[in-house]
Amino acid sequence: MEPARTPAARVVRAKSASGNPAVDHAAGAPVVGRFAPSPTGRLHAGNLFAAVMAWCLSHRAGGRMVLRIEDLDPDRSRAAYADAIMRDYEWMGLTWDYGPYWQHGREEAYRAAYERLERAGLVYPCFCSRADLHAASAPHFGEKLVYPGTCRSLTDDERRERAQRKDPSWRLIVPDEDVGFDDMLQGPQRQNLARECGDFVVRRADGAFAYQLAVVLDDAEQGVTQVARGIDLLPSTPQQIHLQSLLGLPHPAYAHFPLMVNETGRRLSKRDHDTSIDELRERFRTPEALLGRMAGASGIMPDDEPIALEDLAREADFAKLGGRISTVWG
Repeated sequence: MEPARTPAARVVRAKSASGNPAVDHAAGAPVVGRFAPSPTGRLHAGNLFAAVMAWCLSHRAGGRMVLRIEDLDPDRSRAAYADAIMRDYEWMGLTWDYGPYWQHGREEAYRAAYERLERAGLVYPCFCSRADLHAASAPHFGEKLVYPGTCRSLTDDERRERAQRKDPSWRLIVPDEDVGFDDMLQGPQRQNLARECGDFVVRRADGAFAYQLAVVLDDAEQGVTQVARGIDLLPSTPQQIHLQSLLGLPHPAYAHFPLMVNETGRRLSKRDHDTSIDELRERFRTPEALLGRMAGASGIMPDDEPIALEDLAREADFAKLGGRISTVWG
């Protein structure tokens, strides 16, 4: 992903439902942001910071919030984690106006959209393993591999033969086309779908529908007009915009903020038990003290003084989050 410039390929700029640039929702529909946690573990400082930023950006614009539990992965998702996340949001004052919605009941909607793409001749089976992909393509920004189109041109006979040995995933054919959008925090962005992404998965080999497809359908169904999330997901945004265009869905505004990392630069994660919510609540005692530390660490406030959530939304300098990919949680 790189700043927008005049490209050789045709550029498609994201537009909002009102026809204005995607960032300009203030002139159109009311802002609706969203929380979208995955119930695969307890919260930590990184994903709590993401929820705080989403709430603040929405409420600064007088908007509302959707809560969606993203439980596409049934093997790792747990109802107990979803309940704990909601209780921790409530402790922080992170209120929502709509939901909770769940992805596990949305399979028919995902299937209908997938079949629409299939009827248009835009999907094909892919038999590549993860090892094949790593061998064929180096990762780009956000640790994303560019798919080289290995299986796109297989004959019907080749597909039948390979299907006897391996269940395929299903990829969406992308054009050699640049998709651009104006990120609320990071500024103009551009990605060539063919060269910087490649055909991407919309249905996994186990039959589950991929995140990219599910999330655009959920955002549209739930009226989301503003998506605020970590910068690691910025490379996925042009793909989601492309899917929205194919399916006739509105384009939300997007805001991508730096990731919380530790002193060595490693991203905070559930897997590594970094700064868990239980540790944070024990250490800081009050939501205001924890918010103050987050605001100071990220640079959106000048110090670590305790602050109420409403005051943070009103007073924070969110422009300080632009042009950065990480912020250190010490």
